[in-house]
Amino acid sequence: MSVVIKPNVQHKHRVARDYAERPMLVYWEMTQACGLACRHCRAEAMPQAHPLELDHDESRNLLRQIVAFGDPLPHLILTGGDPLQRSDLYEIIDEAFSLGLDVSITPSATQNLTREVVAQLKAHGIQSLGLSLDGSTAARHDGIRGIPGCFDTTIRGAQLAAEFDMPIQVNTLVSEETADDLISTYQFLITQKVMRWSLFFLIAVGRGKVLQPISPERGEEIMNWVYDLAKIAPFAIKTTEAPSYRRIALGRMRDEGMAPEQIQHTSVYHGFNIRDGHGIVFVSNTGDIYPAGFLPLTVGNVKKDNLSDVYRNAPVMRGLHNPNEFKGKCGRCEHRIICGGSRARAFAYTGDALESDPFCPYEPK
Repeated sequence: MSVVIKPNVQHKHRVARDYAERPMLVYWEMTQACGLACRHCRAEAMPQAHPLELDHDESRNLLRQIVAFGDPLPHLILTGGDPLQRSDLYEIIDEAFSLGLDVSITPSATQNLTREVVAQLKAHGIQSLGLSLDGSTAARHDGIRGIPGCFDTTIRGAQLAAEFDMPIQVNTLVSEETADDLISTYQFLITQKVMRWSLFFLIAVGRGKVLQPISPERGEEIMNWVYDLAKIAPFAIKTTEAPSYRRIALGRMRDEGMAPEQIQHTSVYHGFNIRDGHGIVFVSNTGDIYPAGFLPLTVGNVKKDNLSDVYRNAPVMRGLHNPNEFKGKCGRCEHRIICGGSRARAFAYTGDALESDPFCPYEPK
């Protein structure tokens, strides 16, 4: 299952970056192979690797294409499927670091995630590890993940990462099936050593079509709760595929009398202007280039195209870089630059990545 991780990097992401020229994050789905069968899997992962997945030489070429973006270099997130299924994983990690890339990983919570594996990941320089936890109990989490025992394996993986002092991001699905358990999940997480909690608001792609998204009104309630919780939580909290949280947070900060320079020093401010295809790009296991993992709109393939050229110049990408081209409410909204709406959700519901995000109830002024 592909999850979204924001790396624990404190200096590189503060450098001025034109997101129309180079992304902050490159997600690479190393393989479709995975031992889980998660109900909301974007990748619709399978037990075996796709026969056309990038081989070792093609993978090394992808790394060089990422470096071609130039400084400041993107941060590389290795995802899947389960990247631990790649036999050349450590060679690829070493190659990435030799080229100057920072690397994080989102392994699946299976028996492959052993103490020896976590030690190897740490030794090879992996900067942070992402794990998914979709419920506060084994019954809730395993019901979403489709494998009995997955909850216990996830917690063991998190504890192993903590043992090796590896920063951990926990990703939690927000849907009708999980929304009423978010408070309990938070209460469980504060007993663990966690760097960041990311709440992923469901996009109905892949197997995720079998789950139910929450209503826009419920989404606003949860985002306001997140804003309040972030003030007291012992770890950072972020939202994924819910860029309208930035509008809510900005409004709340202004209502509280925060000055612009104070707002600029908040964590939510550093996510302003980043959205699917703008600051983010995704490469599938077979080399297809997508604006984002949850926006499966093929704009090229790294086996024949140059990643940086596609990111900068493909017609779809150029549209995503320019919020003035967005349609409907998103195109008229005064928050279109800092927010822009979920392009993945707009595409999932309308077939047009430039349409309005149906999850946002806000009416532009």
